[in-house]
Amino acid sequence: MSNSTVAKRYALALFQLASEKQALPQVEEELRTVKEVVVNNPELTAFLKSPKLPNEKKKEVLKQAFGSVSTYVLNTLMILVDRHREDQIADVADQFIALANNAKGVAEAKVYSVQPLTAEQAEALSASFAPQVGKQSLQIENIVDSNLLGGVKLRIGNRIFDGSLRGKLDRLERKLLG
Repeated sequence: MSNSTVAKRYALALFQLASEKQALPQVEEELRTVKEVVVNNPELTAFLKSPKLPNEKKKEVLKQAFGSVSTYVLNTLMILVDRHREDQIADVADQFIALANNAKGVAEAKVYSVQPLTAEQAEALSASFAPQVGKQSLQIENIVDSNLLGGVKLRIGNRIFDGSLRGKLDRLERKLLG
């Protein structure tokens, strides 16, 4: 069974539980934090992947690191350790966030721009592009990229909307050469 399938199953179970208990926003925020900690700490990842350490030691470290999270998230982490799926923590978080966003009608978007977007610009982009991908709004992550020269480039899932000056120049060049 592929890793993404495994992560989807754990995420779906946690999503259903959080939905029943009306704890979706809390669990989503906690999983974002857990994912950030796991991704940004290679030492923790290496510790969790170590086959030499007993599961009880791994659980103890996770309880200390994430003691403030809800029992739903903590129990999910414990189950992942019990089933030797420690490497799936970030994937489970990603899958859960995707399920929560889908339930809310929100899509995550990366917006590349020459300078940071204002709140008004982000809201305008969300209002313009959310209907194009069948969502109510976009959760925008702004990435400043000085190579664009001007304009913006959006990435929503696997779709790219390129309205940057660099993109227009590249398309013009291909058209002239082709």
